[in-house]
Amino acid sequence: MSGKPQYDEGAVIDAAVDAFWRHGYAATSINVLTEATGLSRSSLYQRFQDKDGLFQVALATYTDRVLRRMNSYDGGSARARLEALLRGLLPMGSRRPPGCLLARSCAELVDLPPEGRKAAISGMSQQRNLLEGLLREAIAVGELPRGADVAALAWYFLGVMQAILDLPQAGATRSELDRMIAVAMLAWPAADIAQTRT
Repeated sequence: MSGKPQYDEGAVIDAAVDAFWRHGYAATSINVLTEATGLSRSSLYQRFQDKDGLFQVALATYTDRVLRRMNSYDGGSARARLEALLRGLLPMGSRRPPGCLLARSCAELVDLPPEGRKAAISGMSQQRNLLEGLLREAIAVGELPRGADVAALAWYFLGVMQAILDLPQAGATRSELDRMIAVAMLAWPAADIAQTRT
């Protein structure tokens, strides 16, 4: 025997991402994971050590996908790219679980193991850093004033992203969220908002 896994590891990780995303970390038991992935307990433990090990791999995979998606939007300006990114998050009737796995994990920090906590916070920080980079680029080319509060705006637009992903569960329609994005984009270079610092 070669020792090579006799299963599709990518499919296993996808199934684990889906399970943690749907149920949250605490409610995703080893039984849920073995059923979702098709792995036996021994195969799961052999490859990922335990539930925490598989969670870290799932979160890293999810974070990588989110960042690639955030970086994939084009536009003639930083503002246009940001708006395209936000509109790209509008519900499309896909079968993916609702909300954001990173945000869900951050809401469960008290239940996460130390490495899982770090991974969840790091994933959200990487999203915020990407938004900060886009905003700094906008300042460099004159799309935003030099005094723009990049940190506050990055948190703000990260919050808008999370709202787009989470509010459909509370009844927000695609049309309402689309209008919300139009309102949110008014913060972009509104000087009194963009330059306010405490």
